[in-house]
Amino acid sequence: MTTAGQVDETYIGGPEKRPIVIVAYRPEWADRFAAEHATIRRALGPTALRVEHIGSTSVPGLGAKPIIDIQVAVPDITADEAFVAPLLAAGYTVRVRERGVHWMFRTAEQDVHIHVCGAGGDWEYRHLLFRDWLRHDPEDRARYEAAKRALAALDWPSTAHYSNAKSSIITEITARAVPWAAATGWTVPAACA
Repeated sequence: MTTAGQVDETYIGGPEKRPIVIVAYRPEWADRFAAEHATIRRALGPTALRVEHIGSTSVPGLGAKPIIDIQVAVPDITADEAFVAPLLAAGYTVRVRERGVHWMFRTAEQDVHIHVCGAGGDWEYRHLLFRDWLRHDPEDRARYEAAKRALAALDWPSTAHYSNAKSSIITEITARAVPWAAATGWTVPAACA
């Protein structure tokens, strides 16, 4: 994403205008993540160094769009032959392609988004730090939910524009998370088996 109103990723199928509805946190989101985690692990094997539940559905108590976001860290994001075909074979479709940075796949029902990024890169770091900070800090969790609800009430040309509009609040909250990470020794989790 770039500045407000601009979108720089390659959206497969073009922009989509869908209703943006924020619902109260649902504990079953963790179960849905676990099921998709198993599917991704079977599809990618050791190519998936980390498979993490990210986004608002990964933060207990945080209202969210009922879409499970999953981050998959791979050794080399430019080696897309290692993950594209296996994820397609597992039933996911490509929605976003930012070559060399990030790919997003989703289920046919569009209720699960799989974000593939390079292990140890900025994309991975930012999303995991943001998640863990929101799990830790109730004030920023409430602040973020209020901002999302206010933005969801507006009429956006596409869901990408809504996501882009959250950039300023995400940047503001992340700025508070960075010193916390340094003070607590927070790091990106180790590769999982």
